[in-house]
Amino acid sequence: MTDHHHAPFAPAAPASVVLVTGIMAAGKSTVAQALAERLPRSAHVRGDAFRRMLVSGRADMGADEAGRAEVLEQLRLRHRIAAHTADLYAEAGWTAIVQDIVIGEELPAFVSLVRTRPLYVVVLAPDASAVAAREEQRPKTGYGLGWTPEGMDALLRAETPRIGLWLDSAGLTPAETVDAVMARAGEARVE
Repeated sequence: MTDHHHAPFAPAAPASVVLVTGIMAAGKSTVAQALAERLPRSAHVRGDAFRRMLVSGRADMGADEAGRAEVLEQLRLRHRIAAHTADLYAEAGWTAIVQDIVIGEELPAFVSLVRTRPLYVVVLAPDASAVAAREEQRPKTGYGLGWTPEGMDALLRAETPRIGLWLDSAGLTPAETVDAVMARAGEARVE
């Protein structure tokens, strides 16, 4: 049996998928793009792009219970599309870096949707104060509709199974975060 805790990062091999997840403003987009740029054949699959494709009838995630069933149905559709897209890229010899908010019970569900192995799961988990500071510096606003960095962080930590590599990236630059992901890829590997 291979010791994946010390294995070199190997998503450059054909048929690899990497999920980069975390709460809003955790650095998912930046880290996923930087990781993709370091690999020889990679695709950055942005889960939010599939949400934006819904033109009429899109339900946006709010912290209240109203409309939650529709929101979850649309979120799960988006995750199925992202997983299938990643599998198609991997089948064609690309490393697919999927970036999306996949937390709580949705994380093990997403892992089961991806057929490709090896699959690497990276959960960016800077603390809520670091996320709030990043949110203030971003041109886009991720929070609202009843969500706060503290509330999302609590959901992440209390309700998300410990799958893959959980990385506190609060004190790291994007490049340092990618370095850490690559150095600790064995911890990210999911069978």
